[in-house]
Amino acid sequence: MKLDILAFGAHPDDVELSCGGTLIVHAQKGYKTGVVDLTRGEMGTRGTSDQRMEEAADAGRIMQLSVRENLYMEDSWFVNDAEHQKAVVRMIRKYQPEIVLANAPYDRHPDHGKGARLVEDAFFKAGLKMLETFDEAGRPQEPWRPKKLYHYIQSVSIQPDFLVDISAGMAKKMEAIRAYKTQFFNPSASGPDTYISSPAFIKMIESRAQEFGHRIQVDYAEGFVQSQFLGVSDLFHLV
Repeated sequence: MKLDILAFGAHPDDVELSCGGTLIVHAQKGYKTGVVDLTRGEMGTRGTSDQRMEEAADAGRIMQLSVRENLYMEDSWFVNDAEHQKAVVRMIRKYQPEIVLANAPYDRHPDHGKGARLVEDAFFKAGLKMLETFDEAGRPQEPWRPKKLYHYIQSVSIQPDFLVDISAGMAKKMEAIRAYKTQFFNPSASGPDTYISSPAFIKMIESRAQEFGHRIQVDYAEGFVQSQFLGVSDLFHLV
Protein backbone atom coordinates (compact mmCIF):
# COMPACT_ATOMS: atom_id res chain seq x y z
CA MET A 1 0.00 0.00 0.00
CA LYS A 2 1.36 3.38 -0.99
CA LEU A 3 0.82 6.16 1.52
CA ASP A 4 0.66 9.91 1.11
CA ILE A 5 1.87 10.66 4.65
CA LEU A 6 3.82 8.39 7.00
CA ALA A 7 4.41 9.55 10.58
CA PHE A 8 7.05 8.03 12.84
CA GLY A 9 6.91 8.23 16.64
CA ALA A 10 9.44 7.09 19.21
CA HIS A 11 6.54 5.89 21.38
CA PRO A 12 2.87 5.09 20.87
CA ASP A 13 0.99 8.38 21.57
CA ASP A 14 3.78 10.70 20.28
CA VAL A 15 1.95 11.10 17.00
CA GLU A 16 -1.52 11.53 18.52
CA LEU A 17 -0.33 14.31 20.82
CA SER A 18 1.68 16.25 18.26
CA CYS A 19 0.43 15.67 14.72
CA GLY A 20 -2.70 13.57 15.17
CA GLY A 21 -4.91 16.40 13.99
CA THR A 22 -2.85 16.81 10.82
CA LEU A 23 -3.20 13.12 9.99
CA ILE A 24 -6.93 13.23 10.69
CA VAL A 25 -7.72 16.24 8.49
CA HIS A 26 -5.68 14.75 5.63
CA ALA A 27 -7.48 11.41 5.98
CA GLN A 28 -10.75 13.34 5.87
CA LYS A 29 -9.61 14.80 2.54
CA GLY A 30 -8.96 11.33 1.12
CA TYR A 31 -5.20 11.05 1.64
CA LYS A 32 -3.77 7.73 2.82
CA THR A 33 -1.99 8.10 6.15
CA GLY A 34 -0.01 5.74 8.37
CA VAL A 35 2.01 5.56 11.56
CA VAL A 36 5.08 3.56 12.49
CA ASP A 37 5.92 3.51 16.20
CA LEU A 38 9.57 2.76 16.92
CA THR A 39 8.95 1.21 20.36
CA ARG A 40 6.05 -0.11 22.43
CA GLY A 41 6.69 2.45 25.16
CA GLU A 42 7.53 -0.37 27.54
CA MET A 43 9.50 1.92 29.89
CA GLY A 44 6.39 3.98 30.61
CA THR A 45 5.45 4.25 34.29
CA ARG A 46 1.75 3.54 33.86
CA GLY A 47 0.16 0.58 32.11
CA THR A 48 1.92 -2.21 30.21
CA SER A 49 3.37 -2.45 26.72
CA ASP A 50 0.53 -4.80 25.74
CA GLN A 51 -1.99 -2.21 26.86
CA ARG A 52 -0.14 0.47 24.89
CA MET A 53 -0.37 -1.65 21.75
CA GLU A 54 -4.12 -2.05 22.22
CA GLU A 55 -4.52 1.66 22.89
CA ALA A 56 -2.44 2.52 19.81
CA ALA A 57 -4.66 0.31 17.66
CA ASP A 58 -7.78 2.02 19.03
CA ALA A 59 -6.28 5.45 18.41
CA GLY A 60 -5.32 4.44 14.88
CA ARG A 61 -8.91 3.54 14.08
CA ILE A 62 -10.10 6.87 15.43
CA MET A 63 -7.55 8.70 13.25
CA GLN A 64 -8.63 6.65 10.20
CA LEU A 65 -5.09 5.43 9.55
CA SER A 66 -4.59 3.14 6.58
CA VAL A 67 -1.78 1.32 8.41
CA ARG A 68 -0.06 1.25 11.79
CA GLU A 69 3.05 -0.76 12.57
CA ASN A 70 5.53 -1.11 15.40
CA LEU A 71 9.26 -1.74 14.92
CA TYR A 72 9.72 -3.17 18.45
CA MET A 73 12.87 -1.17 19.13
CA GLU A 74 13.94 -1.03 22.77
CA ASP A 75 12.31 1.88 24.54
CA SER A 76 14.92 4.32 25.94
CA TRP A 77 17.79 2.18 24.60
CA PHE A 78 17.43 2.22 20.82
CA VAL A 79 20.31 3.90 18.99
CA ASN A 80 20.87 5.60 15.67
CA ASP A 81 23.02 2.94 14.01
CA ALA A 82 22.93 1.00 10.73
CA GLU A 83 20.60 -1.72 12.05
CA HIS A 84 17.99 0.72 13.32
CA GLN A 85 18.28 2.98 10.28
CA LYS A 86 17.68 0.02 7.96
CA ALA A 87 14.52 -0.88 9.90
CA VAL A 88 13.16 2.61 9.22
CA VAL A 89 14.36 2.50 5.60
CA ARG A 90 12.33 -0.70 5.09
CA MET A 91 9.18 1.08 6.26
CA ILE A 92 9.80 4.07 3.99
CA ARG A 93 10.42 1.81 1.00
CA LYS A 94 7.46 -0.40 1.88
CA TYR A 95 4.91 2.44 1.99
CA GLN A 96 6.59 4.96 -0.37
CA PRO A 97 5.14 8.07 1.32
CA GLU A 98 5.35 11.49 -0.29
CA ILE A 99 5.73 13.15 3.13
CA VAL A 100 7.35 11.84 6.32
CA LEU A 101 6.61 13.26 9.77
CA ALA A 102 9.07 12.67 12.62
CA ASN A 103 9.64 13.49 16.28
CA ALA A 104 10.72 16.93 17.43
CA PRO A 105 14.44 17.70 16.86
CA TYR A 106 14.84 18.13 20.62
CA ASP A 107 12.47 17.63 23.52
CA ARG A 108 12.05 16.79 27.19
CA HIS A 109 12.30 13.03 26.51
CA PRO A 110 15.69 12.09 24.98
CA ASP A 111 14.05 9.40 22.80
CA HIS A 112 12.25 12.12 20.87
CA GLY A 113 15.34 13.90 19.60
CA LYS A 114 17.06 10.56 19.07
CA GLY A 115 14.10 9.28 17.07
CA ALA A 116 14.10 12.47 15.00
CA ARG A 117 17.76 11.97 14.00
CA LEU A 118 17.20 8.27 13.29
CA VAL A 119 14.30 8.97 10.92
CA GLU A 120 16.10 11.89 9.29
CA ASP A 121 19.13 9.73 8.48
CA ALA A 122 16.95 6.87 7.21
CA PHE A 123 14.90 9.32 5.13
CA PHE A 124 17.99 10.13 3.05
CA LYS A 125 19.36 6.59 2.90
CA ALA A 126 16.04 5.14 1.73
CA GLY A 127 16.79 6.76 -1.63
CA LEU A 128 20.25 5.20 -2.05
CA LYS A 129 20.29 2.62 -4.83
CA MET A 130 23.30 0.79 -3.42
CA LEU A 131 21.66 0.22 -0.02
CA GLU A 132 19.95 -3.17 -0.15
CA THR A 133 16.92 -3.95 1.96
CA PHE A 134 14.35 -6.72 1.70
CA ASP A 135 10.65 -6.94 2.48
CA GLU A 136 8.96 -9.51 4.73
CA ALA A 137 8.95 -12.09 1.91
CA GLY A 138 12.67 -11.63 1.24
CA ARG A 139 12.18 -9.63 -1.96
CA PRO A 140 14.52 -6.72 -2.72
CA GLN A 141 13.00 -3.30 -2.13
CA GLU A 142 13.27 -0.42 -4.58
CA PRO A 143 14.89 2.84 -3.42
CA TRP A 144 12.43 5.53 -2.38
CA ARG A 145 13.03 9.06 -1.14
CA PRO A 146 9.94 11.01 -0.05
CA LYS A 147 9.57 14.62 -1.14
CA LYS A 148 9.63 16.17 2.33
CA LEU A 149 10.44 15.46 5.99
CA TYR A 150 8.85 17.60 8.68
CA HIS A 151 9.28 17.45 12.47
CA TYR A 152 6.26 17.89 14.71
CA ILE A 153 6.46 19.83 17.98
CA GLN A 154 6.18 18.02 21.32
CA SER A 155 6.51 19.09 24.97
CA VAL A 156 9.21 21.73 24.50
CA SER A 157 7.82 24.83 22.85
CA ILE A 158 9.59 25.29 19.50
CA GLN A 159 8.91 28.16 17.10
CA PRO A 160 7.07 26.52 14.18
CA ASP A 161 8.11 27.04 10.57
CA PHE A 162 4.52 26.49 9.43
CA LEU A 163 1.13 25.68 10.91
CA VAL A 164 -1.57 23.27 9.76
CA ASP A 165 -5.24 24.07 10.36
CA ILE A 166 -6.67 21.09 12.28
CA SER A 167 -9.99 22.67 13.30
CA ALA A 168 -12.00 19.99 11.48
CA GLY A 169 -10.05 17.23 13.25
CA MET A 170 -9.52 18.61 16.75
CA ALA A 171 -12.35 16.63 18.36
CA LYS A 172 -11.08 13.38 16.82
CA LYS A 173 -7.50 14.24 17.88
CA MET A 174 -8.59 14.51 21.52
CA GLU A 175 -10.61 11.30 21.18
CA ALA A 176 -7.49 9.52 19.89
CA ILE A 177 -5.46 10.84 22.82
CA ARG A 178 -8.10 9.64 25.28
CA ALA A 179 -7.78 6.15 23.76
CA TYR A 180 -4.59 5.88 25.86
CA LYS A 181 -6.59 5.27 29.00
CA THR A 182 -3.60 4.13 31.06
CA GLN A 183 -1.41 7.10 30.15
CA PHE A 184 -3.36 10.33 30.40
CA PHE A 185 -5.70 11.80 32.97
CA ASN A 186 -8.38 9.26 33.74
CA PRO A 187 -10.06 9.29 37.18
CA SER A 188 -10.79 5.55 36.92
CA ALA A 189 -7.20 4.56 36.04
CA SER A 190 -4.75 3.39 38.67
CA GLY A 191 -1.04 4.06 38.87
CA PRO A 192 1.35 6.75 40.09
CA ASP A 193 1.06 10.32 38.93
CA THR A 194 3.31 11.20 36.01
CA TYR A 195 4.15 14.25 33.90
CA ILE A 196 1.57 13.27 31.26
CA SER A 197 -1.18 11.90 33.54
CA SER A 198 -2.17 15.26 35.04
CA PRO A 199 -5.16 17.28 33.79
CA ALA A 200 -2.73 20.16 33.20
CA PHE A 201 -0.88 18.21 30.49
CA ILE A 202 -4.00 17.66 28.40
CA LYS A 203 -4.96 21.29 28.95
CA MET A 204 -1.54 22.29 27.58
CA ILE A 205 -2.10 20.20 24.42
CA GLU A 206 -5.48 21.86 23.85
CA SER A 207 -4.17 25.34 24.67
CA ARG A 208 -1.21 25.04 22.33
CA ALA A 209 -3.45 23.94 19.45
CA GLN A 210 -5.70 26.91 20.19
CA GLU A 211 -2.76 29.32 20.39
CA PHE A 212 -1.25 28.01 17.12
CA GLY A 213 -4.69 28.34 15.54
CA HIS A 214 -4.97 31.92 16.72
CA ARG A 215 -1.76 32.76 14.84
CA ILE A 216 -3.40 31.85 11.51
CA GLN A 217 -6.96 32.92 12.39
CA VAL A 218 -8.43 29.43 12.75
CA ASP A 219 -9.72 27.55 15.79
CA TYR A 220 -6.91 24.99 16.14
CA ALA A 221 -3.58 24.24 14.47
CA GLU A 222 -0.47 22.07 14.83
CA GLY A 223 3.06 23.31 14.25
CA PHE A 224 5.98 21.82 12.35
CA VAL A 225 9.65 22.59 11.79
CA GLN A 226 11.84 21.55 8.87
CA SER A 227 15.48 21.53 7.85
CA GLN A 228 14.85 22.16 4.16
CA PHE A 229 13.63 25.31 2.44
CA LEU A 230 9.91 25.62 1.85
CA GLY A 231 8.90 26.64 -1.65
CA VAL A 232 5.64 27.43 -3.42
CA SER A 233 4.82 28.11 -7.04
CA ASP A 234 1.70 30.11 -6.22
CA LEU A 235 1.38 32.69 -3.42
CA PHE A 236 -2.28 31.73 -3.07
CA HIS A 237 -1.24 28.29 -1.80
CA LEU A 238 -0.36 30.05 1.44
CA VAL A 239 -3.18 30.69 3.93
